[in-house]
Order: sequence, then C-alpha cells, then structure tokens
Amino acid sequence: MRARSGRGGPVTYAVLVLALLVSAFPFYWTVVAASRSNADLAKVPPSLLPGPRLIPNFAAVLDEADIGRALLNSLLVSGSITVGTVLCCTLAGFAFAKLRFRGRGALLALTVGTMMIPPQLGVIPLFMLIAELGWVNQLQSVILPGLVSAFGVFFMRQFLVQSLPDELIEAARVDGASTARIFWAIVLPVARPGMAVLGLLTFMSAWNDFFWPIVALSSQQPTVQVALRQLGGGYVHDQSVVMAGTLLGTLPVLLVFGLLGRQIVGGIMQGAVKG
Repeated sequence: MRARSGRGGPVTYAVLVLALLVSAFPFYWTVVAASRSNADLAKVPPSLLPGPRLIPNFAAVLDEADIGRALLNSLLVSGSITVGTVLCCTLAGFAFAKLRFRGRGALLALTVGTMMIPPQLGVIPLFMLIAELGWVNQLQSVILPGLVSAFGVFFMRQFLVQSLPDELIEAARVDGASTARIFWAIVLPVARPGMAVLGLLTFMSAWNDFFWPIVALSSQQPTVQVALRQLGGGYVHDQSVVMAGTLLGTLPVLLVFGLLGRQIVGGIMQGAVKG
C-alpha cells in the first residue's frame, strides 16, 4: 500500500486560498476605504482599489481627535495589562498545576466559576470603588482591574499540566532550589509558548476594549477605541475618516501579532502534539 503523502491536493489549497481571501478582505477594504473620499464610498459599485487620499484622511484623523494621546494611552494600558496578566496568570497557573496545598481544587473551581459571571454586573460597584479611590479619568482605573483574568489562570494551568514534567520539578527540589527559583529558572522557559498566546489574546482584548474605558475615562484621556467615536462627525458622517482612524488603531495589533506569531504557532502545535 502506498504511503499517504503529507501534501494536500488542489481542493485543499483552493479552500485555504479562499479562507485566506475571506479573512484578509475586511482589512483590505479598510485600507481601500481609508484611502478614498466619502463620495467614492457612496458610489455603486464602490471602487475596490486604494485611492490617493490616505495621507489627507490620516491628517483629518489627527485633526478631529487626539489620536496620538489615544495611541499612547492604549499602548500603556494594553502593555501593562498584558505584562501583569501573563506574569500573574503564569504564577497562579503554576501553583494550581504543580503545587500541593489545602483548598487547591476549591480555589480553582471558584476561579473558573467567575468566568460565568457577566462582566457588566460588576461595572457599577467597580466604578463606585474607583470613584472612592479618586481614580476616575486616570489610566490606573483601566489597568488595575485587568491585571489578572480567570481565563488566563485556567489557560496557563492547563498548559503547564501538559508541558511541565513533575520529574523536572522534583529534580530541582533535590538540588535545593526554592519554589521561586523553580518558577524563574524552569517554569518560565517551559511556559514561554503559552505565555505568548496568552499575551496576544490579552493585548488584543485590552486594545479593543471599549465599554469600560468609556465609563472610566473621559474624552481628554481617551484610549484608541474611545477616540475613534469622535471621528467622522458632522451633518454627513465621513466614513473614510473613520476607516482611516480604524486603520491607525489596527496597526499596533498587527505589529504585536508579527512579533509573537512564531511563538503562538509553536505553542498551538506543542499543545496539539501533547494533547
């Protein structure tokens, strides 16, 4: 019997190309709309090629909204939340996966159970808390509530259960390593692919968050998503300016994905093989 080849047939490649085109078209249309005028977008059928107004539309975005401050705020908020979530969730995931302590199962169940509570239920008490602390319209009101996530703890716990052998930890303890030393010298290198996946998901979630920033922050201290709602105003809604602002707000996410893409694919493949 002839061994099966690892290569796909023409139908497989055709499906993959079609999926790629369907996935990439929204971003391509954003580029086209951001480089056209509002009148061009109103034509039927609209043009599918980029136009000459990309730079003027970017200038309009900078004129209508403080997009520079918004980008800086979003980078600070998303970066802080990503670093805090990845470190805290990796530490908690390691504790739940490999350490033995009283109440571990109950605490894990309680942590996972919080994922079933709609986030909107906590908006009012959370706003009352930050108002008491005097943090309204300050970036820490958006950063601190997102430094740990139940999903991140569960995700890293599952990753470390599969990827970190117990024998490795036992050998380190025999050599006299403390728990903190084991975490920094052994757990972090092993958990790097999972941390990259969690980091990207967290960064995208924090970057795209609109509901809580618009509650806690004002138009004088906006994030990107809050600033975008100020674009295209007037008697006629200028969709081209809105799409130009959307394109500006999407570029940092693409940059982060490009930096972490290799680690993400490696983490997914490692989880698939070990699973």
